[in-house]
Amino acid sequence: MAIEAVLFDFSGTLFRLEESEFRALELADGDGRAFDAHEVTEIMQRMTAPVGQVVRFDPEGQYAWDNRDLDPALHRRAYLQVLDASGVPEKSAVRLYERLVDPDAWTPYPDTGSVLKSLHANGIPVSVVSNIAFDIRPAFVHRGWDRYVADFTLSFEVGAMKPNPLIFRAALDGLGVAPDRALMIGDSLEADGGAMALGCAFDRVEPVPTAERPDALTEVIRHRFQ
Repeated sequence: MAIEAVLFDFSGTLFRLEESEFRALELADGDGRAFDAHEVTEIMQRMTAPVGQVVRFDPEGQYAWDNRDLDPALHRRAYLQVLDASGVPEKSAVRLYERLVDPDAWTPYPDTGSVLKSLHANGIPVSVVSNIAFDIRPAFVHRGWDRYVADFTLSFEVGAMKPNPLIFRAALDGLGVAPDRALMIGDSLEADGGAMALGCAFDRVEPVPTAERPDALTEVIRHRFQ
């Protein structure tokens, strides 16, 4: 299959919210005890996991969780409830949530910039397809990478969440590319792999810390375009 466009997931694929961002907040429980490294890791995973439900919600909270990436207000409500259920006091929860939705707090994987630049140089358009309720464009703009991204297909803007085929269709339509000519790269088979229902190719990368994954994107692109 000749690939004419690449769709990328954001969290765990191009960028990652590192644990150091959470540790810098010096989080403590209601008794003032600092959360240990294991607890910080667990909180981070609850805040950034692409799929799955990690706490029990009341009906209002459940609605917010199920629709969190379609509306910023629901996103905030859902994740503040996650943090409350995780034992994070309200004041600390608000600070942590604000870090989560700050695009400048996210760290790019080491090869993100070079891969985007290479695809652009070779005439391969890119769309960033993300289940997200805040604007991630500044993370690219501030690095000069926005010039390499033809389109941002964000769930809260298009009204559909992965794996719903509608969000992938919106990305493909934005690029003017047929599904069988596109490659989706992401960290979740369940969410990002939904592109395969339309006929897209799919490759998965591991959402490990950025220092542990120096060239996974490069290797996927090399394999697909060799």
